[in-house]
Amino acid sequence: MNRTLSEINDRIKKGTVVVATAEELIDIVREKGTKEAARTVDVVTTGTFGPMCSSGIYFNTGHSKPRIKMGGGKVLLNDVPAYTGLAAVDLFLGASALPENDPRNRNHPGAFRYGGAHVIEELVSGKDVRLTAEAYGTDCYPRKSLATRINIRDLNEAVLFNPRNAYQNYAVAVNFSDKTIYTYMGTLRPNLGNATYSSAGQLSPLLKDPTYRTIGLGTRIFLGGGIGYVVWHGTQHNPDVPRSDHGVPLNPSGTLAVMGDLKQMSPEYLKGVSFRGYGVTLGVGIGIPIPVLDEEICERAALTDADLLAPIIDYGNNYPQGIVADLGRVSYAQLKSGVITVQGKEVKTAPLSSYPKAVAVANTLKKWIQEGNFALTEPVADLPGVGSGYKCKPLTERPLQDS
Repeated sequence: MNRTLSEINDRIKKGTVVVATAEELIDIVREKGTKEAARTVDVVTTGTFGPMCSSGIYFNTGHSKPRIKMGGGKVLLNDVPAYTGLAAVDLFLGASALPENDPRNRNHPGAFRYGGAHVIEELVSGKDVRLTAEAYGTDCYPRKSLATRINIRDLNEAVLFNPRNAYQNYAVAVNFSDKTIYTYMGTLRPNLGNATYSSAGQLSPLLKDPTYRTIGLGTRIFLGGGIGYVVWHGTQHNPDVPRSDHGVPLNPSGTLAVMGDLKQMSPEYLKGVSFRGYGVTLGVGIGIPIPVLDEEICERAALTDADLLAPIIDYGNNYPQGIVADLGRVSYAQLKSGVITVQGKEVKTAPLSSYPKAVAVANTLKKWIQEGNFALTEPVADLPGVGSGYKCKPLTERPLQDS
């Protein structure tokens, strides 16, 4: 059985397309087998919702009277610094940016409570955001200060641009040290007191198309409640890792750079998140449609939580030193059961990502396709894949020399 993307899009236009979420596909394959499922289902929708630090927005405020050159100056959005090294009124706000007055002390009750991700959520919610700017003044941009309120409705452009999202098969975090540690994987209690993970497992986009057969540059996706696109492979993209017989990575692997119109998006799928002792990040909802072009794609899209394995990493001793020691792997079915066994000890698990939100993403994307409001796109270029030689390299530290 083979079908083309053009045939699928024709069925979307005609309203005859058959769409199943990755969760639903599992049941269809169990009931009918892979061959019949591949013949029946045209598109599989995936979804994930979790903290994705490598996220941010760029936007254009429009020019004031008289004009001001915020580029190269200092800009605060609700006291959170924005990056100004662009043009006069083009700004970039990173999700993990913190206010200058943040105490940055994990024991302080006010630390890491608010940051760039929360500003992004407030903008998407339609709330006013305070903007203050200081500039050095030029002949063409004479103004040296500005204090105003901005609203997403009034911005010329507002674009979500995330350099690294949708991590493929992220690690399970544990703590072998004898003290509590505070990480981007949450609070980890000492002596294997708990384990955290962040993936939708059997709904996760890059676990459902593990070798990137249908996902590439130009792929149209669900992003933050609106429509977005895959625009590049994400930072730390690392396809050449050990893989299962199904081609699924057994270690953290692929990532995506994605972007979309912030004005289309919803605070339901873009949430500011604060981690004690670590900082601020953005909860992002992403869904990717997988066209069922043949049985192999269908088979991989139907893999279950029991089929998908994640590595266990010690964040107490090894991770800070850049060491990834082999502590074994566990399935997402085991993780979602609430208890895993690590070196003979039972350890309670907790997700940082939201599976119910991932289901909502996949179902929303399914509805858009069924209603004819979302056509699939052919990638204009492939992501670096297995055997491409593309690797995520560590930092090479070299001594600084006096000039």
